[in-house]
Amino acid sequence: MKIDLNIEPLGSWIKAKSEPLLIAGPCSAETEDQLVTTAHLLANTGKVTALRAGIWKPRTRPGEFEGIGSIGLQWLKRAKEETGLPTTVEVATAKHVEEALKSGVDILWVGARSTVNPFTVQEIADALRGVDVPVMVKNPVNPDLSLWIGALERINGAGIKKLAAIHRGFSSHEKSAFRNEPMWDMAINLKTHAPNLPIICDPSHICGNRELLGYVAQKALDLDMQGLMMESHLDPSVAWTDAKQQVTPAALADIIDRLTLRKPEVKGEAKDILGELRSQIDKIDDVVFQKMGERMQIVEKIGNYKKDNGITILQVNRWDEILNKRVAFAKALKLSPEFAEKLLELIHSESIRKQTEIMNKEQNQPEEKLTHA
Repeated sequence: MKIDLNIEPLGSWIKAKSEPLLIAGPCSAETEDQLVTTAHLLANTGKVTALRAGIWKPRTRPGEFEGIGSIGLQWLKRAKEETGLPTTVEVATAKHVEEALKSGVDILWVGARSTVNPFTVQEIADALRGVDVPVMVKNPVNPDLSLWIGALERINGAGIKKLAAIHRGFSSHEKSAFRNEPMWDMAINLKTHAPNLPIICDPSHICGNRELLGYVAQKALDLDMQGLMMESHLDPSVAWTDAKQQVTPAALADIIDRLTLRKPEVKGEAKDILGELRSQIDKIDDVVFQKMGERMQIVEKIGNYKKDNGITILQVNRWDEILNKRVAFAKALKLSPEFAEKLLELIHSESIRKQTEIMNKEQNQPEEKLTHA
């Protein structure tokens, strides 16, 4: 389902100094010297389009560093005056919005902890009403696409047309190499729902460590995301927050230099070749769905037989047999076991639904039909 967002193209409100579009800066503004020096180093790379810095930091527990506060806005202002870099900060309350705009911040962003709360997002949206300022909305902490879309709709509904999403990964109970699981399918689904919405990736918060930044940044660009937001500190070893995921401006420039840029559209011979290959895929997809339809017809026959003979819908042994045989077959065909399992689970779920529907039809017959049976 497409969502109708009335927004302006990304290029109309932020001009990339180089490719890819890069927003960078320290996780937190700590001191005036730290912020301004970092800003100069980033500007000197020639790769950074906008300067980011955390002024107000939402922390899990009280007593942790919660940001330098409003004074940091003046440091950002100085950094902008000296480097020419537009500035962007996170806002979580109406007061944050008011102070940031009063200090001349160029771009605002709504953080993951705010996106998860519609009341907070609405408060921010109300404070933005009547203001012409770009706003970026990070995905919620938990993997909930509706919350992300809802936050974007609330901000857009307040009249903000310069709008973008930020993909920063999602919280997960499973331990992995990432601080926040990328769950790329969530970002892809958002793009499917809102094709005109720019999505910027935040590899720093996805990774939680500097070693994986290049890998995640490349993946984001390969998925046609429109830019990157990355954390950079003049000396990450002494950073007050998120030291492990920050890199020096020089290291950041090196990461960017190593990225491969690919075009979302192709022309000429390449387009003809891709067109032919996609045509082959379309034909195979048609066959797959035709066979799936035939399979479900057999499932209905099985459901009717089970109903007539008092047999339970779920046959655990049969399901285990299918799972083991098909996954082994998939591996032989060079398909990943994870993909095979997910596909089989979807098919199995639909089969159970159809058989349950058949069972319920008998139970829901009108009384007069039951009388004459």
